[in-house]
Amino acid sequence: MFNAQIMNINIKERIIESILFLCAAVCVLTTLGIVVILLIQTVQFFSEVSIVDFLTDTQWTPLFAEKHFGILPLITGTLLITIIAIAIALPLGLSIAIYLSEYASKELRGIVKPMLEILAAVPTVVYGYFALTVVTPVLQLIIPGLAGFNAISPGIVMGIMIVPFVSSLSEDAMYAVPNAMREASLALGASKFQTAIKVIVPAASSGILVSIILAFSRAIGETMIVAIAAGQQPRLTLDPRVPIETITTYIVQVSSGDVPHASLEYRTIFAAGLTLFVITFLLNNISYFIKKKYREQYE
Repeated sequence: MFNAQIMNINIKERIIESILFLCAAVCVLTTLGIVVILLIQTVQFFSEVSIVDFLTDTQWTPLFAEKHFGILPLITGTLLITIIAIAIALPLGLSIAIYLSEYASKELRGIVKPMLEILAAVPTVVYGYFALTVVTPVLQLIIPGLAGFNAISPGIVMGIMIVPFVSSLSEDAMYAVPNAMREASLALGASKFQTAIKVIVPAASSGILVSIILAFSRAIGETMIVAIAAGQQPRLTLDPRVPIETITTYIVQVSSGDVPHASLEYRTIFAAGLTLFVITFLLNNISYFIKKKYREQYE
């Protein structure tokens, strides 16, 4: 009787283990499938287009009569909007994180932090139309010559959208700093603000840096905001006042169905997608490396 119970428990454990393994395998296999498809289509693309031209040409006009396949304008547009977004999200997110960690009561922290997550839950298409119909007209009153489609407006709105990524993760890192460090700083005569800026933030710098990198990755992969408010004009420029195009916007444009399937023009989305995948993969691995070093430092 006792042996039968043990066998039943072992069978249940094996079933649970198998189910958990399948769940993990689905995630891994999905990622591998994406990478394989991107690689196959990209290799076919580079069999017709020089990889040197792809990486160095300053024009991206694969849908025009005179075709150019330089990815630099799309990379520049993507990074320009992302940098604007980070410039907005970083000071806002860190300020919120410092307030919640060092000044807010436990009850207020429990209310404000979930409310911040609502920003991340709003559909990005709503953010896109908000940028186009509200933020852009306001900016046109302030900035002379600002085009109807530009990089500033979607960059600002995207920065607001990714504030929870910076504030939540940074606040968790600050909240995890031992209270002994706060008490020691206050005992030496430092104010609460000085303690937060000169003690807590440096102590939580690794976690804060990880939150910034993850927010950067999120901004790079954003599609709808830039597709609606940034325009679809690939150009190699650092001027945020003019229309630009990002990698994700171009993929949406070609995927709409106007380009023949399996054509060279269609395969450009896989080359662009692989480029985006490599950028985000490197950023995610950098954040993982920093997080790992941070854990080793405090173990």
